[in-house]
Amino acid sequence: MLVSTTWNVGGHRVVQTRGEVFGLTVRSRGLFANIGAAIRSLFGGEIRFYTNLLEVSRQQAVDRMVEKAQSLEANAVLSMRFDASQLSSFMTEVVAYGTAAVIEPSERPEEVAISNLA
Repeated sequence: MLVSTTWNVGGHRVVQTRGEVFGLTVRSRGLFANIGAAIRSLFGGEIRFYTNLLEVSRQQAVDRMVEKAQSLEANAVLSMRFDASQLSSFMTEVVAYGTAAVIEPSERPEEVAISNLA
């Protein structure tokens, strides 16, 4: 499954769009992690626990989005984006979304040139 933040994929053409797909996860930070992060924020610098939490959350959201695209028999997700929001002081929602599509290699040189410009 190809996941792209662009609509055009160099050397390929979109044969069919299958619709919007998204993957969603809601994560909560634990009490001890919040205390550790609060202490760390007093001294500045990266809070690795939160960095890791966001990386894992984004990957899980992408994985769920890909599963939905596969269920629509797509082989690509185009124009993929992330969104995140805080549901409460201790819960964060992460969403990955895009357009499920069927793409195939282009045999026409002008299509390849056009898609490489985008």
